[in-house]
Amino acid sequence: MVMEEENCTSVTEFILLGLSDAPELRVFLSLLFIFIYGCTVLGNLAMIALIRVSSRLHTPMYFFLSHLSFVDFCYSTVIVPKMLANILSKEKAISFPGCMVQFYLFCTCVITEVFLLSVMAYDRFLAICSPLLYMVSMSQKVCVALASGCYLFGNVCSLIHLCLALKIPSYKSNIINHFFCDLPPIFTLACYDISLNELMVFIVATFNEIISIMIILTSYLFILITILRIRSAEGRRKAFSTCASHLTAIVVFQGTILFIYCRPSSDNNPDTDKVATVFYTVVIPMLNPLIYSLRNKDVKEALKKVLGSKLPLR
Repeated sequence: MVMEEENCTSVTEFILLGLSDAPELRVFLSLLFIFIYGCTVLGNLAMIALIRVSSRLHTPMYFFLSHLSFVDFCYSTVIVPKMLANILSKEKAISFPGCMVQFYLFCTCVITEVFLLSVMAYDRFLAICSPLLYMVSMSQKVCVALASGCYLFGNVCSLIHLCLALKIPSYKSNIINHFFCDLPPIFTLACYDISLNELMVFIVATFNEIISIMIILTSYLFILITILRIRSAEGRRKAFSTCASHLTAIVVFQGTILFIYCRPSSDNNPDTDKVATVFYTVVIPMLNPLIYSLRNKDVKEALKKVLGSKLPLR
């Protein structure tokens, strides 16, 4: 159903309003996000390089962690440079094709990360609950197949949303109250019945989260049961420590996704959504390398060996 047809038009570009239009915040925001993005790039690429060059880290767990770092690097790069360009210049336009490509890449990376976190939980389940069969169950072929499945599913879900978005014929405005091209703020501009689009966003996001959370909860339930059966306190501590960083990453990332996408569109608040989106598109990709390295003895020892440092990395 077309709405207010006389005010509707096709668009060739969108204007991204960004986080804030206050000129006094421009320098602060640009310096803040340059710093965060720099840490994100260095942290994730360093993690990938370390896993690649250190034979100590050539295990399924770190294979998946290297892919998580790659995805974090990718979707931060899809979002932050354009956001910085908009902050630093008065020109805040993005072409319609550029907007659709940005959304597609961002959506692919986010859904891929959702399932990578689930696969990592399954990996921890096998490592702790079936240690004797672990290397057989998580062979190189299995690891490659699981990682490929995560990327494939991310692309398929993104294509569904992209195809539906491209069917929107006209918009009542080309001004997006956001700092990147995400679907919910674009939907508010549509001169078209976008109930199907909104329903698909809700269904796909909810389906992905339910499947992902079920895998994670089931894996960690069995992990907890197994850990509680370990008699030595040192054994329980070591088992818990291998899962702590992964659980931290899951809670932070999944909690934000649930808040933004798995609720009715009527509950959307643009300013609240922008703050939450900054957290998982900009901050979390920076935090993940820290989460997985600061509390991880293997990573610290591998880094110490690669750097040839005599300094303790404790």
